[in-house]
Amino acid sequence: MTELVHLEKKGRVALVTLDRPDALNALNEAVIDGFGVAIDSIEADSSIGAVVVTGAGRAFVAGADIGEMAEMTPLEAEAFSRKAHRSFGRLEELAIPTIAAVNGFALGGGCELALCCDWIYASTAAKIGQPETKLGLIPGFGGTSRLVRRVGLAWAKELVLVADPISADEAARIGLVNRIFEPDELIPAALTAGEAVAARGPVAIRLAKEILQQGQDADVRLAHALEQRAFGLTFASEDRVEGTTAFLEKRDPEFKGR
Repeated sequence: MTELVHLEKKGRVALVTLDRPDALNALNEAVIDGFGVAIDSIEADSSIGAVVVTGAGRAFVAGADIGEMAEMTPLEAEAFSRKAHRSFGRLEELAIPTIAAVNGFALGGGCELALCCDWIYASTAAKIGQPETKLGLIPGFGGTSRLVRRVGLAWAKELVLVADPISADEAARIGLVNRIFEPDELIPAALTAGEAVAARGPVAIRLAKEILQQGQDADVRLAHALEQRAFGLTFASEDRVEGTTAFLEKRDPEFKGR
């Protein structure tokens, strides 16, 4: 990995840690590039069945690096946004489940990075929000689009336009966060959840994630059709044969991902 982004394998789970604690893991070009390198490694390793993303120190990610952005021209700012969208989009499009373990501040780009994960676990110390309008900016890494899909239009407007961070409890109440843990329990809980999904049928996991993602933007009739097709496809897999046979034989399945 890189100096600023580390990847560790914990069993079948990849733990990706943004490691720029002196700057509260603020996102500059080097961090975003390092994150892309981590995604490259995950995509190349078929033994990884889930991903947990977190930050070093007291922040998940406190936002984009304001010092680096301060002197950007409009075209440079657009290119910076585009780079982050590409990198974060690759995380969102991974075929395996992804979990954000928000250990502290997840502001601006940090909230946007967490939103690219399939779900979010948060520490009781977490503060989450989109404060960009306080700086005369708007979210640039997916906040205006992914936040709406996660919490609905009205809450997304309040978070973006008022721009005040919310607590983990409030984030859970509005559906932004799935579960809350004490700080020392957060990473173990996220890794446990990752191991649980990594133990499921890999073909079914890939198809289910794909259809859930596609179906949220589809007409309900199309969403139903996508599900029906994917359900049928699972019956062509060796995993389906192994899973149903193991159930009938009252034993644990041994999935091969085929």
